[in-house]
Amino acid sequence: MKEFIWPKNQSFIKFLESKNISKNLYFNLSSSQKELCSELESEIIYEIIFNYNNTISQILIPINEELQIHISKINKKYIIDFIPIRYILKEYSINIKLKSSIYEDIINKTSNKLLFNQLIIAFNKSIDFKKMRKNDNIRIKYYQKIRNGKYFGKPTIKAAMVEVNKIKHYIYKNKNDDKYYNEKGISLSNFMIKTPLKYSRISDGFSYKRFHPIKKKYMGHLGIDYAAPIGRKVYAAASGKIIYKNTKGGYGKTIIIKHKDGYRTLYAHLNKYKYNLKIGQYVKQGQHIAYVGTTGLSTGPHLHFGLYKNKKAINPNKIITVKKSILTGNKKRKFLKYIKKISKEIETGLKNSIIPLKIENRQTKSKIVI
Repeated sequence: MKEFIWPKNQSFIKFLESKNISKNLYFNLSSSQKELCSELESEIIYEIIFNYNNTISQILIPINEELQIHISKINKKYIIDFIPIRYILKEYSINIKLKSSIYEDIINKTSNKLLFNQLIIAFNKSIDFKKMRKNDNIRIKYYQKIRNGKYFGKPTIKAAMVEVNKIKHYIYKNKNDDKYYNEKGISLSNFMIKTPLKYSRISDGFSYKRFHPIKKKYMGHLGIDYAAPIGRKVYAAASGKIIYKNTKGGYGKTIIIKHKDGYRTLYAHLNKYKYNLKIGQYVKQGQHIAYVGTTGLSTGPHLHFGLYKNKKAINPNKIITVKKSILTGNKKRKFLKYIKKISKEIETGLKNSIIPLKIENRQTKSKIVI
């Protein structure tokens, strides 16, 4: 097995051509599977497994941290499937007393180069890490996927405490909406998005991976499909800069807007763009940017709306809001009860543990080695 890095701006069809694999492998996919192929990002690490004569036996290309493209050769013919990524989920608890810098100390303690960045993102500018002093304490509880004996994907911080000049600051991930809150139930996120159009219904929801009970295949849908008539106006869900305005594989005519705090929104299957809209242009939340269509691999008029945080697709329904989140009532009571236990764990510290991960066993046409 050898690892490779997905080149910038390489489409899935170009990849097949480069490996002398028939493009029909792509053309015979369903529209939703072709859409998934449009999600491939540059710099992802994919694997190729070779036979003894150096011919390709299998190819595994991650679409996200849960689902991957699996190409295998059976009886001199290549077949394609979408399968779950197998990994172990491990929970870590670390306690650090600052010696040099928080970045260096976290690396020395964990060897996890992405953990510090996730800590900054979680606190979302609510504290100034530069004001930390020697002997300030850092305590973090987080999850990390382990694949083939190596870290896979970005760590997910469950809770953390960072001391700045002896003042303690806490964050907790709310499992109900995946946002970070302080100990008072106030969200640290100031990013707010609105629904990008008036729609009749949601025709397809969000999922990283799901097993279709009838088709007996794994599927995924990294966004929300809003059913609406052709020509319905589409609006920017949040203020930001247009970084993409073109066709994008199965998504057809597409717009991507870059927002603050590492967020991006994607608007696909558009009929046409708003007149004079340009790449590099800044738009405000609620500004008209396009019209609903059915371009690309679409089964009917709708808007496919995607939301990404640091290139990772997230469920827009968990983020869409018109005001900053402050937990109240029963939601706040449940949250405070939940963090009470975690707070004790942060203060006392726990040993690292493996979280049991249920892997569904599905029959495949070839042996999957990863």
